[in-house]
Amino acid sequence: MKVIIDQDKCVGAGQCVLTAEDVFDQRDEDGIVVLLDTDPPAERLTDVQHAAAVCPARAITVEA
Repeated sequence: MKVIIDQDKCVGAGQCVLTAEDVFDQRDEDGIVVLLDTDPPAERLTDVQHAAAVCPARAITVEA
């Protein structure tokens, strides 16, 4: 799986971090998403897809 984020779209809601904290984090200064793992293990697919689905800005793309 490959995860792509668009920091320009991110609004800092933090839903991705709550869903998959080992894959996503937020910058301290503005809350914008930071990708910790561009290629997480397959067993994290459901959580990462859920993070993408709940992102209000649609800033996360998952290629399975």
